[in-house]
Amino acid sequence: MDSPRPADSGPSPEAAAFVRFCYHRRRAGWPELYDEMCAVASRRLYNGWGFMELADHGIGFSLFQTPALALLAREIVRDETERRARSQARQVADRAEDGVIAGDAAGAESNERLDRPETGPVTGLGLAGAAIG
Repeated sequence: MDSPRPADSGPSPEAAAFVRFCYHRRRAGWPELYDEMCAVASRRLYNGWGFMELADHGIGFSLFQTPALALLAREIVRDETERRARSQARQVADRAEDGVIAGDAAGAESNERLDRPETGPVTGLGLAGAAIG
């Protein structure tokens, strides 16, 4: 079956979206991601596409097509890892900014608690208390 795409045009946006979909289902690298892609294709979980429809979009699972698929998968995993790291860094920065602006009162309260000695009996020794006796 001939593909409507030229062979040297590289992966289609649909092919990259398929690999990204599979990566989001199972955050793994190659070859585990290949296993996930095969499972998704066999169950037609991505847009109802099976192996034939995916082949029309540049995703091939044969021995001769796996090097190109592995390269695409590595690129997607790298991009997603970088995107996730940027997102986490942004969240940490947002939390730090919120803590500085809105957390002044909370920070003062926690400092007050550290300055006051706790009163009352010691409880909750658990197993450590059993070993003392």
